Amino acid sequence: MNDQALLARLGYSFADPELLRQALTHRSHSSPHNERLEFLGDSVLNCVVARMVYQAFPRLPEGDLSRLRAHLVNQQTLFSLAQDLGLGERVRLGEGEVKSGGFRRPSILADALEAVFGAIFLDGGFEQAQRVIEGVYDSTVRELDPVALGKDPKTLLQEYLQSRRIALPRYNVVATRGEAHQQQFEVECVIPELQIRCLGEGTSRRSAEQNAAREAYAAATRA
Repeated sequence: MNDQALLARLGYSFADPELLRQALTHRSHSSPHNERLEFLGDSVLNCVVARMVYQAFPRLPEGDLSRLRAHLVNQQTLFSLAQDLGLGERVRLGEGEVKSGGFRRPSILADALEAVFGAIFLDGGFEQAQRVIEGVYDSTVRELDPVALGKDPKTLLQEYLQSRRIALPRYNVVATRGEAHQQQFEVECVIPELQIRCLGEGTSRRSAEQNAAREAYAAATRA
């Protein structure tokens, strides 16, 4: 995937292509890297997403709107959207990060997406950044269930299966990568009765299980 394919998915063309290059450059690769753009993009993203949920859910009180916004801008949601955009194929990493699979690490891809939003803000202004963010987030916001968001993925999955008298899922650690102080866990969530096997990654076994459960819940409710 090249930059033009990414820009087509975003629906944006940079006046200054170097901003996109910087947004996709991890600090392990070279300088200037994307951390300052990430900081900027985070602020723009929060503002745009706040407006989106405010308009999409006119009856929700402030506390629930804050919860929805937090869900939409968290690392896992950003990671999922970044994967959909193919950022893992475009992010520029140092040799060590490439070897350790940094192109699929949630924190790296989530940060890169925020940096892209920041770069668009600098290049084209707030209205252009807002338009792109709304395009990226549109289907995610439309599919939100405000009630379900109050529960973590493992709880949601358990309640869903129990309500249908289906045996609870099994969670198995299938891989552990990295040094002891910076490990990455890969966990499989298995629901034999529904023939579902989903993988999740995280910096702890618990977070990996939650991410696997999120994927399994999505698969179960689509079945």
